Amino acid sequence: MRPGTVRVARTGVPAGGTGVRWNGKGVRQDCTGVRLKWPLVRVDGTCVRPTRTGVRTVRTVAENIPMSEQRIPRADGGFAAYANHYYEAVKKWWDTQGLDPADLKPLETALAEWNKDYPKHVAAQNAAEAARQNKDAAKRELERQIRPVTAFVQSYPKTTDADRATIGITVKDTNATPTPAPASRPLLLIDSGNRLTHRLRLVDESTPTRAARPRGTLGAEVYVALVGARETPPADPSVYKFVRTVTRGGAEVAFPNEQGGQTAAYLVRWVSATGEPGPWSETTTATIAA
Repeated sequence: MRPGTVRVARTGVPAGGTGVRWNGKGVRQDCTGVRLKWPLVRVDGTCVRPTRTGVRTVRTVAENIPMSEQRIPRADGGFAAYANHYYEAVKKWWDTQGLDPADLKPLETALAEWNKDYPKHVAAQNAAEAARQNKDAAKRELERQIRPVTAFVQSYPKTTDADRATIGITVKDTNATPTPAPASRPLLLIDSGNRLTHRLRLVDESTPTRAARPRGTLGAEVYVALVGARETPPADPSVYKFVRTVTRGGAEVAFPNEQGGQTAAYLVRWVSATGEPGPWSETTTATIAA
């Protein structure tokens, strides 16, 4: 803003700096250093809005900050090549400058120790890897020889379980515990919307939201009895006729034409893998659509 008379858009404008004269509501700027908080309006009607710019400080004084040597390789192979080159280059520079060679003695000693121990380490690693490969090969060959001998001992007629236990091979369990009968009951859901067909869906009462059958069961036995439209289903399970065993989550039961309009009453029970039946389900009925 060039020096001159300005008109302030708001009263009570603080001004800072030297050489500033107050003129009622106006301020005459005679020098630099004027700081105004609100927009100003020049006498020509243009608006002046002060702005602030960010200032980034820069360190100009050198500081002695210790830092690790970033050029030293981390891998042993690269470190070995670097260390030997480093010593030769430093020694040459040291001699050129006429410095005392005794000052490099610790560096020379450390390099000598490294050059002695590093090859031993590499040789030991190579020997260990070779030994591991030989060990694995010997193990595979020994296992290959053990298997046919074990098969012969197992099948030999005079081999007893005591012999098998002493040798350390499998002793067959001849007194396996039978699978118990299912303890839970199935729940039966019936879709009777199709003509002469019922679609059955089975779940377990302990897990009604899952389609999986209980552990250890082969499936569910489905029995059906036909009654009139208003007749009560029979209570005796022996009256019901076996339809099928459902091993998955659902099945279909089809009926002949003459049975259309009748009511099908179902009883279902889980069966274990060894054929042991569980408790009967509640009786579920559905009309056979004609």
